[in-house]
Amino acid sequence: MNAILDKLNEEQLKPVTDTEGAVLVLAGAGSGKTRVLTSRIAYILSEKKADLSGILAITFTNKAAGEMKQRLSDMLGGGDGKWICTIHSMCVKILREYGGKIGVKPNFSIYSEVERANVIKKVYKELDFDDEQLLKSAKYHIGNAKMLGLDPDSYGAKYAYERGIDDVVVIYEKYCKRLKENNALDFDDLLIETLRLLKNDRDTLDYLSDKFRYIHVDEFQDTNSVQYNIIKLLAGRHGNLFAVGDDDQSIYGWRGAEIENILRFDKDFPNAKVYKLERNYRSTKSILALANSIIKNNSRRRGKTLWTEADEGVKPQY
Repeated sequence: MNAILDKLNEEQLKPVTDTEGAVLVLAGAGSGKTRVLTSRIAYILSEKKADLSGILAITFTNKAAGEMKQRLSDMLGGGDGKWICTIHSMCVKILREYGGKIGVKPNFSIYSEVERANVIKKVYKELDFDDEQLLKSAKYHIGNAKMLGLDPDSYGAKYAYERGIDDVVVIYEKYCKRLKENNALDFDDLLIETLRLLKNDRDTLDYLSDKFRYIHVDEFQDTNSVQYNIIKLLAGRHGNLFAVGDDDQSIYGWRGAEIENILRFDKDFPNAKVYKLERNYRSTKSILALANSIIKNNSRRRGKTLWTEADEGVKPQY
């Protein structure tokens, strides 16, 4: 295990060995955040604080989850990383096992974005609508409603000022009904139904929040409201939530990501420790100087200054 810790710099070492309670790591670009996350899991296992089955590590792309799983396997020499996965994959596992408690059949199908669009179009035609702008609007609003975790009535009330919202709500209602008839969930439903399960079935929540003694979340700046609420519920028993993210790389607001989740982390978890990874291994001094001088002008950030021991490098040109 010392061999693993020996590969970490001083900034990285602190959050890796600080295992108890809520921890937020503000990780700059190229600062080794994946190494920190996987090293922390390996450290927890070496200290026998938990088994691998009791550690949850979630991220937002299959590629990132695969890299995390491979790095950990290399460190440990194998191991079943069932719960090192994307957040959607985690929700599928939970719903297949426990979804029946809220009426979700375990053999449900999962609709892709293309399949969702096709079902919406079919519903739109069945309702005898012929305004192509309404179809585009319905696709957008249904996607937005799902990201926000709002049912048709709640969404219609929230966006009552939007043109044609009543027709959108009718399409949304029939879309939801069609999915239920087909025993199908779309990608957003995986999150919404998991949140509903955890909120409404105490036994499932108690079991899962007890099972996952340590919860790790990568790319925390990309979480939306539904995802964050799932994470908070799962972390409710032990309180050992480790979140890694970069408020300077939050670019997915258009798809529901809420930068407030990372900005208010230590308000939601009052005893949280906050660490910064500011040493960059990817760029030259000149590039970092320019990047730092630009990003410091953003008002909604927690603040960090990247540095490197690399060469000065060629000065950027405009």
